[in-house]
Amino acid sequence: MDNHITGRVRKAPENFIRAADVGKVFAEAKAGRRDFMRNAFATAAGAAASGAALAQAGEGDPNILELPAHSKGLGQPVAAEGYGKPSKYEANVQRRQSPGLTQTRQASVSFAPLQSLFGIVTPSGLHFERHHQGWWDIDPSKHRLMVNGMVKAAKVFTMDEIMRLPSVSRFHFIECGANTGMEWGNVAVPTVQYTHGMLSCSEFTGVPLITLLEMAGADLKKGRFVLAEGADGSSMTRTIPMELIESGEVIVAYGQNGEMLRPEQGYPLRLVVPGVQGVSWVKYLRRIEVGDAPYATKDEAVHYVDLMPDGQHRQYSSIQECKSVVTTPSGGQMLLDKGFYNITGLAWSGRGKVKRVDVSVDGGRNWRTARLEGPVMSKCLTRFNIDWVWNGEPCIIQSRAMDETGYVQPSYQQLRAVRGTRSIYHNNSIQSWAVQAGGEVVNVQLS
Repeated sequence: MDNHITGRVRKAPENFIRAADVGKVFAEAKAGRRDFMRNAFATAAGAAASGAALAQAGEGDPNILELPAHSKGLGQPVAAEGYGKPSKYEANVQRRQSPGLTQTRQASVSFAPLQSLFGIVTPSGLHFERHHQGWWDIDPSKHRLMVNGMVKAAKVFTMDEIMRLPSVSRFHFIECGANTGMEWGNVAVPTVQYTHGMLSCSEFTGVPLITLLEMAGADLKKGRFVLAEGADGSSMTRTIPMELIESGEVIVAYGQNGEMLRPEQGYPLRLVVPGVQGVSWVKYLRRIEVGDAPYATKDEAVHYVDLMPDGQHRQYSSIQECKSVVTTPSGGQMLLDKGFYNITGLAWSGRGKVKRVDVSVDGGRNWRTARLEGPVMSKCLTRFNIDWVWNGEPCIIQSRAMDETGYVQPSYQQLRAVRGTRSIYHNNSIQSWAVQAGGEVVNVQLS
């Protein structure tokens, strides 16, 4: 198809440079990024130009006229053994640690490559990670889950006993409370992988927690909270309100995307708390205690709290409010020519379904309603698309989501008017991507 009619988007740089070179993106963000981006695309653009030159000379494209080896010979045999892997040409589509964050071997985070994903499901091998004390590969035959506290009789479940119970499978997003946290401090990290990549969406399979509580005879009148405890070295503990559990949404999960959980995702057992920040989705789940008050554990009294403008800390602000982000075109990508583009992105809400997403290409002065691609599910990622013709002039692309409760995603100005400027967690403001005249897309913030 004529490239002057249909524009082309190159993948973000971290998709085809070595992991060790990702830090260059951050260095170039301060000075001279344009030269870095041009050099990164030089080889690919040169190859495209060569093909075009041959076609114009009447010689034709050799990739069309000459049969490649894979069309003239036998392919590889069926991969009957081992675990399937992506194409070697997609090897650089991977989770990445941020060069701008302090990392240790045990307490770390990796970001999902949102710019390289399609639809709403995150492949298990690209799901973002957050560890407080490193991950473990636990022997499921020795793992146990205890239910105690305000119950008639404390119970201990083996994995076999849990997996014999009636199960459910549901699609839900999980987002770290610190996702987009660096933007609070006006740190414009270069790509959507780093601005919003502590976000993933999977199909989770397991047993509703309410089922296990009922089996133990939990006092649901007085016991209005549960404490979830993990088996890793940090002894992650979080308070979960009973009303979330009574709805049947909270799952004790052992499955993810049709297979057992990955070790870095809590194998063999984790909690799934739809709509609530990821730290409450306790991994390596070992104990559930029923109580009559919030537990104020270390990870909810000191960490994952919101510093408000008056200096007070807001606790138990667990719900992930309505949010969206354009993933293409987004920071680090480049529009190679004028013409038609499909603007696409993701929207989600911890309070239910996404109702509408509007997109602006002029910095929020005018908005158009995007298409929501089905299925649109509660507390799940929703893919949106909208047609756009780029005229080659600088512009600013934004998305703004609304959920079924009527809540509208705020601008930075609106959010900071309520929350101030010293927060880390729960940043759900509108993301802006600036398309420059040369086609380079960069991260910007509008006050």
